[in-house]
Amino acid sequence: MKLSLITKSLFAVTLLSTLMLANEPANLSKPTEKVQSLIDKYKLEVVDYNYVKGKIGKGTRDSAKVVLIDARPDKKYISGTIPSSLNIPDTEYEKYVGQLKDTPKNKEILVYCGGWACAKSPKVAGLLKKDGFTKVKLYQAGEPEWGQKSYLEVGTEVVKSALSKNAAVIIDARPYAKYMQETIPGSISIPDTELEQLKGRFPVNHMEKIITFCGGYKCAKSHVVAKKLISMGYKNVTVYAAGLPAWKEAGLSTTKSSETAKNDKKENKPEFSKNGAKLGSDEGSIDGEWLYSFIKEDKVPSFIQIVDVTSPEEFNKGHIKGAINITAENYSAKEFISKLPKNKTIVFNCTQGGRSIDAWNKLKKAGYDISEVFYFDANIDCKGNDCKIKVNEPLE
Repeated sequence: MKLSLITKSLFAVTLLSTLMLANEPANLSKPTEKVQSLIDKYKLEVVDYNYVKGKIGKGTRDSAKVVLIDARPDKKYISGTIPSSLNIPDTEYEKYVGQLKDTPKNKEILVYCGGWACAKSPKVAGLLKKDGFTKVKLYQAGEPEWGQKSYLEVGTEVVKSALSKNAAVIIDARPYAKYMQETIPGSISIPDTELEQLKGRFPVNHMEKIITFCGGYKCAKSHVVAKKLISMGYKNVTVYAAGLPAWKEAGLSTTKSSETAKNDKKENKPEFSKNGAKLGSDEGSIDGEWLYSFIKEDKVPSFIQIVDVTSPEEFNKGHIKGAINITAENYSAKEFISKLPKNKTIVFNCTQGGRSIDAWNKLKKAGYDISEVFYFDANIDCKGNDCKIKVNEPLE
């Protein structure tokens, strides 16, 4: 009997100690001795949440002022990472570091992993410094702290799993016209430009899992909606930053309008505008392949003026040759239309098509004559005037 009591007591003490040790990392507010030794070894500066928040811009990779590196394994990265992050696991550094081949050596890089007790981030930071990167810092509180204070970015498998289990509300943040053209099955439309009008569509339960998405890594619309949700007190918000392009590339099904609707549209409208622009199948769109054929040959018709509606920073990084920059979201409809060239056919473009549709819709809703105003529905990635353009599929 005595032996049994002693054994039980020892077991209880051991269990209590184990639980305390297991919980210790979650309560840490500074590096463990092991992590600190690596920080000292590689002479790394540790930054806090507010510093990182101030560096990620709109949440997209293009808008971030730094390169964020998640040093955890791929499965952890996919399940939830800080927006705009790249994945370079410490155990597979050589395999993944090629993602930085075009990154200047003096670019600021912030490395993180699973919190104060995680040694992966200082290890990767040390390797980056060894490879010649000169501004490498640590966000050692990492993903656990960020996940408590803000939203995370997730991968395709997370969205796929959530849909198969009916375990999340999926929000398409693109313009409604894009949603109607094609979207992820089961998603609802809440465009970032209509948040106030449509916020009643958000779940009543603030603990409900919500995933937002839009047109890919360059699209900030899903981040805008996610930030709004966080500000409203929702606790389980994530962004599928790779968005619809990655979903389609993975061979997953999408929704599309009926072929009948497409044929009806074709029968009820002319093929060309009055000035001679070939019309796309969707209202307000220009025929993407038709316009692209001229852009490729640097022979855009003189009656057409391409208006890039992205930010000046994006425009300066690269744009279609001959385009002018007017950031549509900065102006009222009246101010915006006053800035457009007169007696020209106007074609709006952006990086994924969403903002160009927004610009067109702004003028349409204000009641202006838009018979010679169109949007270019395409994914556009320019460096200087060297542009890779993928025309999006028409409504069908």
